[in-house]
Amino acid sequence: MRHIEILAFDNAQLLDIAGPLQVFTSANEAAIESGLPRPYEAVAVATDAQTRTSSGLVLTTAPLSDVGGPLDTLIIAGGWGVNKACEDQALVEWVRRRSASTRRTASVCSGAFLLAEAGLLDGRRAATHWNRCEEFSKRFPQVKLEPDPIFVRDGDLWSSAGVSAGIDLALALVEDDLGRKLALSVARELVVFLKRPGGQAQFSSALRLQESGERFDQLHAWIMSNLRADLSLPVLAERANMSARSFSRHYLKATGRTPARAVEDIRTEAVRRLLEEGLTVHQARIRCGFSSEETMRRNFLRKFGTTPQEFRDHFA
Repeated sequence: MRHIEILAFDNAQLLDIAGPLQVFTSANEAAIESGLPRPYEAVAVATDAQTRTSSGLVLTTAPLSDVGGPLDTLIIAGGWGVNKACEDQALVEWVRRRSASTRRTASVCSGAFLLAEAGLLDGRRAATHWNRCEEFSKRFPQVKLEPDPIFVRDGDLWSSAGVSAGIDLALALVEDDLGRKLALSVARELVVFLKRPGGQAQFSSALRLQESGERFDQLHAWIMSNLRADLSLPVLAERANMSARSFSRHYLKATGRTPARAVEDIRTEAVRRLLEEGLTVHQARIRCGFSSEETMRRNFLRKFGTTPQEFRDHFA
């Protein structure tokens, strides 16, 4: 039996608590159906008996456990209430001491702030919600924050990006404990992917391009609908009613990347989606307009840290 505590506090994000709790509950059900003993005992703990989450829902929580008691995993929830939690020196000290007697410690979303406040992330790699990365880096420059990944593992410390990424993190913990087969069963029950690759950006390239402003929105929509077309610089410039030189300059200024890199990223992410749906590497290449499998492979490896075939074998 693996004992898990999820630390809650006032104004914590509900899904940061409920998401992992449901994963571990579903893992228990999957294990029992397979004739195995129940692997987890997970509970939400807090300073007070009742904790109001940011959604307004009040949770009945167990008291903070004795520091020396047995514990397999400590998970710190996130949410805007983490700022006040970081000011509670007794709570910060509890996190520090509880982590020292735990096999592994994890945070969801901005829960990383509390781990960092306790000094647990000094010199370690970590992730947090994209919207708080700049603030986190300023407050904790000694932490090696990685702004893009869904989750990060650095030895016995795990951290995830925002909100629903806590489910990805919990599934990764289950897979690490019980193997891929049971974790896949849990993912199917919850109707989620077993694993988004750890190196996958929190935002897709298409969404990042949308954030750059409305100037090229119509062009981006056309690109995503015409991945097999000629998407060379002259063609894109003509679609934007600009000269190639002017288009290149304005596009780079607006999006932070060259038109060629934007097209490569959009095509590569489209390949990933098709591979997840079960298409072969060859079929995905044709649909997404890559001139050769080697070009696609090189771009896929750069963006996701694995080859298209390896990705398909593991994530399809």
